[in-house]
Amino acid sequence: MSGRPQHTDAVAGATTDAGIPVDAVYTPESHPVRTPEPPGEPPFTRGVRPLMYRERPWAVRQLAGFGTPEDTNRRLRLLLEHGATAVNTVFDFPTNRGYDSDAPLARADAGQGGVAVDSVEDMLALYAGIPLDQVSVSIVVSHPVAAGVALAMYLVAAERRGYRPEALAGTLQNDFMMETVVLTAPSVLEPAFAFRLSTDVVEYCLEHVPRWNAISYTGYNYREAGADAVQEAALVVAHAVATAEEMVRRGHPVDSFATRLTAFFSADNDFFEEIAKYRAARRVYARVFAERLGAREPRSRMLRYHVQTAGSALTAQQPLNNVTRAAYHALAAVLGGAQSLHVSAYDEALSIPSESAALTALHTQHILRHETGVDRTADPLAGSHYVESLTDAVEERVCELLERIDALGGLVAAVEQGWVHKHLLSNAYDRQLAIDDGTHTVVGVNRFRSEEPVHIDPFRVPATLEPQQDKLRRLRAGRDGARVTAALDELRAAASSDRNTMPPLLDAVRAGATLGECSEVFRVLHGGWRQPLI
Repeated sequence: MSGRPQHTDAVAGATTDAGIPVDAVYTPESHPVRTPEPPGEPPFTRGVRPLMYRERPWAVRQLAGFGTPEDTNRRLRLLLEHGATAVNTVFDFPTNRGYDSDAPLARADAGQGGVAVDSVEDMLALYAGIPLDQVSVSIVVSHPVAAGVALAMYLVAAERRGYRPEALAGTLQNDFMMETVVLTAPSVLEPAFAFRLSTDVVEYCLEHVPRWNAISYTGYNYREAGADAVQEAALVVAHAVATAEEMVRRGHPVDSFATRLTAFFSADNDFFEEIAKYRAARRVYARVFAERLGAREPRSRMLRYHVQTAGSALTAQQPLNNVTRAAYHALAAVLGGAQSLHVSAYDEALSIPSESAALTALHTQHILRHETGVDRTADPLAGSHYVESLTDAVEERVCELLERIDALGGLVAAVEQGWVHKHLLSNAYDRQLAIDDGTHTVVGVNRFRSEEPVHIDPFRVPATLEPQQDKLRRLRAGRDGARVTAALDELRAAASSDRNTMPPLLDAVRAGATLGECSEVFRVLHGGWRQPLI
C-alpha cells in the first residue's frame, strides 16, 4: 500500500496523493495514448452511456438526516422542492449500529449524525408526503446488523401506504466492512456473518424488489477511514467480486443480479487522480466481471456509482473555503462520469448542515449542470496524455491490490485477518503526520492561516430522545407481545440456519418489533468480534 502523501508543489519528484509519480510534462512521445473505446461500450472507461449526461443527467441526491423522522422529513421535502431529483437519507449512530433510541448505549446519540428510526411508524413519518413510486430513495444504513432491518421497515412502510415492491426504486448501503473495518460498535458482528446478512438482502431484492439496488460498496467510507484513491477502487471491486461469487454459490447466475450491484465513491482533493480513479475503476470492474465471473451482458459489467464530495477534506478553520473545495470535488466527479452526486455542505466540519448550507450545496450542483457546460460531451478529458497515463497507472495498482487480496483468501478473509483495517489506519496516520509537519498543505490549517474569526452558527439538532422514547413506549404498549416474541424466535431460527433472514425480518417488523430488537438477535448469535492485533 502507498506511503505518506507527497508535497505536490514540487516540480521534481511530485506524486499524486496515492503515490503515483507525476511528470512535469506529458507528450505524445513520452506518454503515447491508447485511444479508449467509445462511451457506453465495455470496458466503459469513458462512461456507462453513449451520450452520458446528454442521454441522462446525473441524479442530484442531497443527503439529509437529523433528529426525529418528522424533522428530517421537512428537510427532505425542502430539498425536493428546490430541485433535488432523489433523496439520500442518513441515519443516526444508534440506528446504523442496530440500537433503539432508548437503549442505554444509544441515548446520548439519538438524532446525532442522522435521523433516529426505531420502528415502521418512524419510517412512515420519515417519508410522509414523498411519492415512493416516483422518487428514488437511498437508505444510508451500512452495518449489516441493521441494514436489512431498515430495509424491511421501509418495505413494510411502503406496503402500508399501498405501494407494491416492484414499484420501489432506491439503494441500501449494506456494506459488511462498515460493520467490521470502518465504524465499529460496542458489539461487532463476525465478518463472515455480517457478509452473509448483506448477501441475504441482495438475494431477497433480486427475487422481490427488482428495481432496488440492494448494496452500495462504500468506497467513500473506506476513503474517509484512510484509504487512498487506489485502495478505495480496489476494495470496491474486491467487495463486488465477493458478493458475486457468493450469489453464484447460492445458485444465481451472475447476469441475473449484477445490474443491481452499485458503489459509493468519494471525490477528494487530487483533481486528476480522482477522475482517473473513476475511469480506471470502471475498466477493472468490467474486465473482472467478464473474465473472472463470466458476465455476458454488457450491463452486468457496468460499474454504476454515486459520489459524495469528501467530508474529510472539509475544515473547521475558514469553513467558507469548503464551498470551493466541494465545487472542485463535484467537478471531478462529473468529469469522471458519476451517475449521481451529493455535494457536502461548507459547515459539515462543524455540525450537521444548516438549511442555508444545504441549499448552497444543492445549488452548487445546479450551477455545475446548468452554467458550466460540463455535461455537453461525454468524457471530455479523454485523450489527454496525463489523464490517460494516470488512468493506466491507477488501473495497474488496483489490479496489484486485487491480487494481494486474493492471495489472502479473498476480501472476507482479508477483513478477518485485520489486513484491511491495518492499512486504512496506517494511511490515516501517515496523512495526519504529513499535515502536522506541513508536507501536505491544507489551506487555513497549516498554511495561509487567518486570525480573523469567521462566525458560523452551528446547526442545533432538535430534541430527539424524549419524542423517540415516547413513541417506543406507545408502540410496546399497543402491540401483541406474543406475536413479536414468536416472530423474533423465527428470525433467530433463520439466522441460526442457512435460510435467508429477510422474510422473517419482514414478519418481525410487521408484528411491531423494533430495530434494536431485531438487531439484538444477530448480536447475541454472532456479536463480540474484535479486530486481530497485527
